[in-house]
Formats: sequence, C-alpha cells, structure tokens
Amino acid sequence: MKSARSVIIEEFGEPGVMKLQAAALPDPGPGEAQLRQTAIGFNFIDIYQRRGKYPVPLPTGLGHEAAGVVEAVGAGVGQFKPGDRVAYMNAGLGAYADYRNVPADRLVAIPEGISDEAAAALVFKGITAQYLLRKTHVVKTGEIVLVHAAAGGVGQILCQWAKGLGAFVIGTASSPEKCEIAKKAGADIAIDYSKDDWVETLLKETGGKKANVVYDSVGKTTFFKSLDCAAQFGTVIVFGAASGPAPAVEPEYLNKKGCLFLTRPSVFPHNADPNVFRENAADLFSAISSGMIKASIGERFALDEIVAAHRTAESRQTRGAIVILP
Repeated sequence: MKSARSVIIEEFGEPGVMKLQAAALPDPGPGEAQLRQTAIGFNFIDIYQRRGKYPVPLPTGLGHEAAGVVEAVGAGVGQFKPGDRVAYMNAGLGAYADYRNVPADRLVAIPEGISDEAAAALVFKGITAQYLLRKTHVVKTGEIVLVHAAAGGVGQILCQWAKGLGAFVIGTASSPEKCEIAKKAGADIAIDYSKDDWVETLLKETGGKKANVVYDSVGKTTFFKSLDCAAQFGTVIVFGAASGPAPAVEPEYLNKKGCLFLTRPSVFPHNADPNVFRENAADLFSAISSGMIKASIGERFALDEIVAAHRTAESRQTRGAIVILP
C-alpha cells in the first residue's frame, strides 16, 4: 500500500481552507488504475467548489484533471498497463494529489509528442473548447466568433481553434497586456472590456459587424453586452461565471436583440459517456498534434504551494494555464 499526498478541504472558504495531507492509498480496485501523477491541471471551477459557490459534499478533494503514469491496474482493466502515459478529466474530485486511483474508463492515452504538462494544461480546457466549438455551436469558415477572457486558459484555446477552423476571431480581455496575449493566441482583433465603451470599440473595429457566436465565461459583468454583440439569429453561450453568475433575462429580450439563441452548457454532460469522452479527446489531441492548438502555461506551482496557486488565480492576473507539479 502506497502513501499518497492529497489536498483536502473540510469547509468552504478562502484558499487557506485547503490542507495537504498524507494517507495510505489502497491498491486499485476492479476497473481502476493507480497513477503516479506528473502534472495537474487547474481550472476556475476548482475555486468555485472551494468557496462553496458550486457546493460539493465535505470533506472533499479538489481538482478535475491530471496527467501521469500508470503504476498498477485493478481487475478487469485491459486497455492500460503499468508504464502507460495517460490523462483524465471528470474522474471525480481529487486530482490535487501525487498518487491516485481513478476509474480506468476516464483515462485517455497521451499521444507521443504531447508532454505531460501540456496534457494536464489542455485536457479539461481543451475538451471544454471542443464541445463549445464543435457541438454547442459548430464554427464554420468565415463566421465571426467573440471570445471573452481570451487571454485565459480556455480563452486562448478557443481563439487558436476557432482561427484554425477559419473563423474571424474577436477576443476580449481586461487589460492591454492581456489583449496582446489574445492576439498571439489567434484573435484578429482584441478589445479591452474593462473600458465602458468596449462594445462601441468592437463595432468600430469590425465595421459594425456582430458575432455569429459569443463565448462568455465571465458572466455577470459581460452578459448583457454579449447580447449586444451577437448578430441576428446569433448564439450566446454562457459557460462560466468568473465575475458572478449571468443575470436572468426575459425570453422576449432575446427576440428584441435579434432572435438570439442563448444556452448555458457544461463540459461534464458532454463527456459523461466514456466513449464520447475518448472521441472528443481524440479530436482535441488531433488539433494539438497538428499545431492548431498549443499549450500556454502561465504559472507552475508545486503541490504544497496550492494555496498560492489559488490566490494567484483569484487575482485574475494569470496569463495562460496554471499547472501544479506534485
């Protein structure tokens, strides 16, 4: 039986509620694989769950994605063997750990040429971008795509992938420096949405053209302006709440704004079926291998620096993905 370190919370609250503890890790059970984790992904949902904004039963671990090496497998696991490089998301909370047992049907093999850090930085965020770009709204060549928080982990992937699919990409970010990051990630134009007149600036830059689809992970502070930026019959997709939940809207308002479509999807239902998850992951890895998507790692923290990692993320000063190294 191996000793494993993992991050646990027993109450919701500020970053200090997270505690790193060591405990015995049993051998993998039927259908499980035991991983030595080499890189752990960070996502803003980790903060929401730590705060209790998205309540989960306590005590609990945190974290949804990681990459690592298979150490052992339980009965009935035939697809993976010790030594395989794998990644996962949505395998139950608890990715903030150095060793972990996970359901083998949540694992995907990491292709050659993709590093463990890149896989950890890209699987959850990339799978999020995949269902947004390929399923929630199928982006087509020549469409105008608006991506909020375009300098963040998901935002940069959305910009890269949408550009690779032939879209004209508008990125928004909260500072001139972040706007430059968005442009490097593929945005044709980037707008500083911390300014009150950012919608007017956007329309001036596009010659009055609005977006066929708006990807809004910011929520409260951008939502109504997102509706202002959507073209007639356009789609507004709210998939996050970095500034707070998006406010309620009357259906008639969507009609007045141009017969808009509005949806609030989630990555988890789109990847609940293991076979669908692997198909989506294959689509993502293909985009990575082709060079369409590149990992943008902004910060690296050790597992015992997890409190600092969350504080850095909450400051909204990060540029690119955070990776945690056990």
